[in-house]
Amino acid sequence: MTTIRPCSPADISKLNLCNLDPLTENYARKFYFDYLAKWPSMFIVAENQKGQIIAYVMGKVEEDPDYIKIMGDKYLPWHGHVTALTVAPQYRQMGLAKQLTAQLDRACEQENAWFMDLFVRVSNKTAINMYKKMGYSVYRRVVAYYSDDPTGKGTSEDAFDMRKSLSRDKHQKYIRDDGENYRINPDDIFHP
Repeated sequence: MTTIRPCSPADISKLNLCNLDPLTENYARKFYFDYLAKWPSMFIVAENQKGQIIAYVMGKVEEDPDYIKIMGDKYLPWHGHVTALTVAPQYRQMGLAKQLTAQLDRACEQENAWFMDLFVRVSNKTAINMYKKMGYSVYRRVVAYYSDDPTGKGTSEDAFDMRKSLSRDKHQKYIRDDGENYRINPDDIFHP
């Protein structure tokens, strides 16, 4: 039986089973601890019967500073962000990603966020299809967002900025129909 629960500090050293996937971003331990300290309700793990962490999601709520508002659609209001979602390869296709993101969605709803967003490599068709089944759509394509290359081709890779409206966004103001064709540069995204 798998248990879905909040991450604890002891879990940070048990993420290896999930982080071995080349499409999973790996961060310094401090990064994980910072997320856990700032957004504890948005760092959720799946643990198997052996006590192994077999999947996790890290998220946060954020918004751009007010001075970015003058830049039009570059401004991001209060929203939830999926920083990392990963499932150990041998535990995929079991619905864990859906369960974890559903919990993250609920946490962001409690924070009154407008929408959820995430970035995914355009080559990661499996993840893109999974997110679409969860209600996400492509908002825009960020050209050369990823500077590393897990395929070994030695080039940068574009990302899709995918979004899903939450209940506050009743009119889907922060969703776009033709997002695959709306291209921006990484410099057009504000990162505090």
